[in-house]
Amino acid sequence: MSGTRAKPPDPRRAGRPVADGRPHAVPDGPRTAGRRAVVIAVHTAAAALACWSLGRTLWAGLDRPGIALAFGVLIAVGELASCGPAPATGPGRAPEDRTAAPLGAAGALAYALLGEAGGRPTTHGVPQTVAVVLAAALIGVVPQVARGRGTAPDRLARRVLTTGFAATCFQPLYNTGTLGSWVANGPAYPFFLIGLLALTTLCDAVLAATLAHARTGWPYCPLLRDELRALPGIGTAVCATGVVIALATAVAGLWALPVFCLPLLLTQFAFGRFAAVRGTYRQTIASLARATEIAGYTPHGHARRVAALSRAVGRELGLAEPDLDVLEYAALMHDIGQLSLLDPVPDGATAPLPPAEQRRIALLGGAVVRQTGVPAEVAMIVERQADPYPDQPVTARIVRTVNAYDDLAGGAGGPGGRLRALERLRLATAQDHEPRVVEALARVLARGGREV
Repeated sequence: MSGTRAKPPDPRRAGRPVADGRPHAVPDGPRTAGRRAVVIAVHTAAAALACWSLGRTLWAGLDRPGIALAFGVLIAVGELASCGPAPATGPGRAPEDRTAAPLGAAGALAYALLGEAGGRPTTHGVPQTVAVVLAAALIGVVPQVARGRGTAPDRLARRVLTTGFAATCFQPLYNTGTLGSWVANGPAYPFFLIGLLALTTLCDAVLAATLAHARTGWPYCPLLRDELRALPGIGTAVCATGVVIALATAVAGLWALPVFCLPLLLTQFAFGRFAAVRGTYRQTIASLARATEIAGYTPHGHARRVAALSRAVGRELGLAEPDLDVLEYAALMHDIGQLSLLDPVPDGATAPLPPAEQRRIALLGGAVVRQTGVPAEVAMIVERQADPYPDQPVTARIVRTVNAYDDLAGGAGGPGGRLRALERLRLATAQDHEPRVVEALARVLARGGREV
């Protein structure tokens, strides 16, 4: 529901989100500098490992160059065929690439765990493994960067570090015969590889969450939880394919590469189509939400601003990724019930209306949302946004508070006006807004470049 609205906010104002939901630059501070130091440390470690590996490889030469070339081509093709659209940006949207290039990741891990090819030892070691994976990933990532897809430095750093970890845990043990004495190439050998790859993917999840936290400042535990929840899906397929490629190449040689990569390539293609469909689904909901703006019931960009900030607040409060999607859809469509009014409320302000009328508009909005085929949770949030906040679920509380903030700050100029808007929300926490949600909103706005 909408509160008192003034004229639409000017997106050129410093610290306000523009129409696409992207915040302006975050001002430097101790926490920002600390997070930047974490990113620099991770990139520095990856760069040091890459330089050492390239230097050692150039000095000693390639061991079994044909095998190195075959795996390099596989990794580069996997990077070139990376699935999914460009990652969404804006408040609350992490730079995610969990599903990007699973074939490239499987090829890199398989090469790190490769001890034999066609019955002959490879003995390529850790430096060559990292060097080949880095060169192939660079070849595959350049076109992706040119198309604006993915965060290349973070992806490359993670790929180098995780490949180096897996190779360090496997290559020295295998080349010295220690691994053979432990598992004797028997039934326990595949389970050792699976366990090692599982540990590697866990390290990659920790690394991804660390980089996301350092770049966004969002709580670390929810980010790590989302990364771990993604592992049983595409992560399992990557690990299984990596193990199968390594074992099959040891017996059948390089012919195993195209045979055992095809299933993962098809899975990657299907996942990319699913990501594209989900993006189209969100765009359809966003277009439907604009009906109130086109009809003159709400100011321009109001629904998009509320959706972007609501998702950011939900992430700040630790909501899981599926809950964030539901929250965003509900925030986009939270004013759809105003279309039931014969005459628009002046400036879209429904706060002066009687509670019964506010409740009627919310229920009508929920009925409209149910007809769109979105999850029932979305309609429930839209319906319950007019309830007293103690009776609301946390998602409805977030939409209610963020919507009120956008109403109050819409016509206020400068940081002082935004400060007054937050102060009014804090004063209303006894009845209309949950204090925890208001403070989470304040932290999100502060990180978005607003002086609050």
